Amino acid sequence: RRYSLPPSHAEALLDHSSLSYAAPMARFIAAVGGLLPDLHTAYRDGGGVPWEAYGTDGREAQADLNRPLFEHLLGQEWLPAIPDVHERLSQTGARVADVACGGGWASIAIARAYPHARVDGYDLDEASIDLARANAVAAGVDDRVAFHVRDVTAIPAPAGRYDLVCVFEAVHDMARPVEALAALREMAGEDGTVLVMDERTAEAFTAPGDESERFLYGVSLACCLPAGMSETPSAATGTVMRPDTLRRYARAAGFEDATVLDIEHDTFRFYRLA
Repeated sequence: RRYSLPPSHAEALLDHSSLSYAAPMARFIAAVGGLLPDLHTAYRDGGGVPWEAYGTDGREAQADLNRPLFEHLLGQEWLPAIPDVHERLSQTGARVADVACGGGWASIAIARAYPHARVDGYDLDEASIDLARANAVAAGVDDRVAFHVRDVTAIPAPAGRYDLVCVFEAVHDMARPVEALAALREMAGEDGTVLVMDERTAEAFTAPGDESERFLYGVSLACCLPAGMSETPSAATGTVMRPDTLRRYARAAGFEDATVLDIEHDTFRFYRLA
């Protein structure tokens, strides 16, 4: 017997480059399911569950979920929407840091969009860096993209080295976001730009929340909050990081403010830290 999927179903389940690709979510749920006893203990007794515990399924599912966004939108729409950054990255010698880079797809997308730029990706998770390096080789950009296992708050990168320092969907996971943003500020220096992409939450808490808010709280309880609480001390931010929270973190890190950029996306909000 032969079976077929309707084209729209096939795109969502099989096409890893499609913006509709949803199959990794099932793999992510499987990773969470295996950790339910640990999550129960963390919420009952305190502490958290480190990101490494989510294993290959969690790591690769996260990377695969964001890959189409970075491939199709980052260098084609999002960064060109910031004219001065786009112009600088188009010039020879441009340097970019991708902090909490995970599987490296944002770094790879930037290198593809800006062939004169060099990109350094940083992450605490050694397995994620191994995955990112393999992805860069397969994408043919490993001559301009380098990945490093490093906590930039503990081992700072050279001050003022980068024209653009990015954090994509990771500030809310960090145990010490203020310290991390302060490190990013030093990496960008006086002339660089710090760009943060995080979830497009509602401006303020309301009850009951809409479907998006409910989904974000579910993800937060299953992964982001316990991962952030696996270190001590921890800000315990969680996925639902509202704009005022990021602004508070940014000001505490030495920035004047965190400006919401005019980049429209249903899922993500973009901040430029000045």
